[in-house]
Parts: sequence; C-alpha cells; structure tokens
Amino acid sequence: MENLDAAPFGALTPDTLLDAVESLGLYANGSLLALNSYENRVYQVGLEDAAPVVAKFYRPERWSDAQILEEHAFSQALAEREIPVVAPLAFDGATLHRHGGYRFALFPRRGGRVPELGDARALEWIGRFLGRIHALGRVADYAHRPALDIDSFGGEPVAFLLEQQWLPTELREVYRGVAAQALDGVARCFDRAGDVASLRLHGDCHVGNMLWTDDGPHFVDFDDSRTGPAVQDLWMLLSGSREEQSRQLSDVLSGYEDFCEFDMRELHLVEALRTLRLLHYSAWLARRWNDPAFPAAFPWFAGQRYWEEQILTLREQVALLDEPPLWSA
Repeated sequence: MENLDAAPFGALTPDTLLDAVESLGLYANGSLLALNSYENRVYQVGLEDAAPVVAKFYRPERWSDAQILEEHAFSQALAEREIPVVAPLAFDGATLHRHGGYRFALFPRRGGRVPELGDARALEWIGRFLGRIHALGRVADYAHRPALDIDSFGGEPVAFLLEQQWLPTELREVYRGVAAQALDGVARCFDRAGDVASLRLHGDCHVGNMLWTDDGPHFVDFDDSRTGPAVQDLWMLLSGSREEQSRQLSDVLSGYEDFCEFDMRELHLVEALRTLRLLHYSAWLARRWNDPAFPAAFPWFAGQRYWEEQILTLREQVALLDEPPLWSA
C-alpha cells in the first residue's frame, strides 16, 4: 500500500506551535487545547491580555497556497457582508503564514452549540444564511480550487481502494461490483438533473461545521470549499425518513430562497451526492492511515466488518438512486 501521509504532523510540537503564533507578534500564555480535526491540526491558543485564537495548521501538500488563499478570500468576502462565517485573521495583510515547515492561519475563537435540526425555525434560519453564502458564491468562480464531480469523488476513490488492496480479498470483487452499480446510478441522477449551475460552496456543511448561539448559526471550516451544485450544502442537513427529510428540505428552502433561487432539478442529486460522499470517505481514511491520528480515531476501518457494512450501505443507495426526488413544489 502507498505510504501517503507518514506522520505529517510529527514535527508539530507544542513549542513549534506556540512559536508560530508568536511569530505574528502575539504573546501566548502557554494554554493549548486541541480541537476536533483530523485532516489538519487545530488548536485553541491562549494569549496574554487578549482573547484566545484558533490556530489551524494545514496538512502538507493537500492544498496549494493559491487554493488556500482562494478559500480565505471567499470567507473574508462573506464576513465583510456580515454573513456569519469565521474568517481567517490578517496580519500585515496576510492570512496564510509559515513556520517550522508548516503553513498555518489564525482565526477568532467563536463559541456555540450544535444546531437543532429538528426545529423548523432553525432550519429556515440556516437556509437564509446558506442562501446568502450561495448568492455571493455565484458572483465569481474559483480559479484554483477543484470541482465536485463524479470522477474525483467516486471513480478515482474506488479505483484507489481496489488498486491499493484495502479491501479483504474475499470482498474485493463484491465491492467492485456494487461500487460500479452505484456509480452508474449516480451518473443517471446527474443526467436527470441536467445542466445545473455550479458555484462556490462551503462544501462540507454538516452540523459539526455550524455553531449555534442565540443570534443564530455561524459557519466554520471552509477547508473543503469547492465548486459544485448548490444542493451539496443542503443535503447534509437532512435526516430521518423520506417524509421527515422532505419536511426539513422545505424548511431550509423557505429561508434559502429569500436570498438565492434554488433550481429544483438539483433535488435529483441528493442521493447521488450522498453516495459519492460514502465512496470518497472510505478512500480518505485509506489515504490518511499512516497518520497516527487515524488508526487511533477510526480503529474499525481496519476490520472486515467495516467493508461488509459499506457494501450493504452501497446496495441500499443503489436502490435509492432511482427513486423520485425528495420534494418538489
């Protein structure tokens, strides 16, 4: 198997981290709190005579400088329009910095709780801000960040898993077959949707990337921002039975369309995007397995049961891919 990420953060010691923060003219008080992040390394850093900041150290070689700066610029543009996103702090006009062989950015600390997605009012509120994010996302295109497409999120991850022999031998051909069926179904969904517009997205808009306060939601971690259909930022808000998801989607769109028109043809893509996320997630875990944080956090990935469950889930998705869209009006 390829050794893609052997201890990428092995040299990121507490001293290196604190020195990086202080290289920007800040004075750390020695307080560090590791925050929940696997792709990058993220810490809350206490400061002398100032509020703590959040330091994000980027995984080496994942994004180019141009791709990171493009995401930073989008986040800052949203924040300038008073859309509640957590944008990077600028020091002497720069948001991306280097220290000790790592690239990093600092962000203001924002508190909050997980939003209650069973609350119609909360979903409408989230929808309004997503509509505002997408209204700006339509104004210009990314020049450097990638697009969400079937090959990069489905075909290539499946090929990687099979070529690198991540699956148990007895399940390999079964997985190959069901993944091929799933990708065929995904392609049919995109065909039914037709030529839908692409725009700059949050890209990973699940509840873990939203914080809720009495003032409503704010959005964090645009690290997966890319170009794609608007519904990519909506479908992860939906859960439960088909009826429950349809009701949730209606609540989200009632707020969303106050600021941005939604193309109902994109509803053909909900299960397709869910399927692509399943395929991409397995390959993401495999590519990061040599990072010591991953076996510790995801020990079940190395077992046969994981792949048996993935095959079962993909079979269920194959059936869902040919069902009518969740909701239309």
